[in-house]
Amino acid sequence: MAKPSPRLAARALILLEDRVLLVNAYPGGMSDLWCAPGGGVEAGASLLENLAREVMEETGLTVSVGEPALVNEFHDPRTGFHQVDVFFRCTVTKGTVSSQWRDPEGVVTERAFFSREDLALGRIRFKPDSLAQAVWGTGCHYDPLEILVK
Repeated sequence: MAKPSPRLAARALILLEDRVLLVNAYPGGMSDLWCAPGGGVEAGASLLENLAREVMEETGLTVSVGEPALVNEFHDPRTGFHQVDVFFRCTVTKGTVSSQWRDPEGVVTERAFFSREDLALGRIRFKPDSLAQAVWGTGCHYDPLEILVK
């Protein structure tokens, strides 16, 4: 049986007042894992267009997409699932985060801003492991293949 092709996704690193916006993409509290907003890309649209659409769906924010900050890969050895995430630095151009916002697909149920200390001290569970380095660092980083966690 042929292995499935890797899935490509784009994710946003949004900093406001030195805090990063993260989302919980597990409906009904199925997991306490937080990640950067974004998701799978659709063919025929650029990574930047896909990312702007995903951020709007998940957060209600309009963003300007900047330079790449991280390429991260993760996989599930049991199923063969493999995803490549490209993280971009983004700036909010319109909107504010609201608990009233509803993701039209019902995937993201929570969104919140976290400090560098929240991540460093393990106050939340997040992925990828190199998220803080990408958010508060410079340049573009590569985070090698991680095992998928939920």
